[in-house]
Amino acid sequence: MLESSQRLAGAGTLTHAFARKGEGKAAQEQYAAAMIGYLRRSVLAPPLTRERGHAIFVDRACVWLGDAACGMGSADRLQLRMRLLLGEALRFDAAGIILAHSHPSGICRPSHGDITATHQLVVVAQALDITLVDHLIFTSDAVYSMRAGGLL
Repeated sequence: MLESSQRLAGAGTLTHAFARKGEGKAAQEQYAAAMIGYLRRSVLAPPLTRERGHAIFVDRACVWLGDAACGMGSADRLQLRMRLLLGEALRFDAAGIILAHSHPSGICRPSHGDITATHQLVVVAQALDITLVDHLIFTSDAVYSMRAGGLL
């Protein structure tokens, strides 16, 4: 579990994904931290008692193309509608998706359902030539990267 967006960026997960020719590590970390901060604010918006999802769509260079909310669920479950999510990715002509959702329980670890849904999304997205860059889980004081955790 990574405790802050700065630590996540420093860990090299999204920072590596955002590596662009001519940009220094500090600029890459700042860009990753900005995206993580935006996702944190999006998924932790009230009501904090329900899981909320949000996605950022990026091109092959991991440049932000757009974003969209991708659902609100119950206290312990988010219904991810892959068809709608991938439809948005295609609308933006995205090469990648950074997916995030909240865990109001405060447990910053993926559930079995999170892992299963993420693996299904990877398979379907790959068929459309779209990469799941990362799936982040946020609580009020932590963030978990499924990529850094070895689950992607």
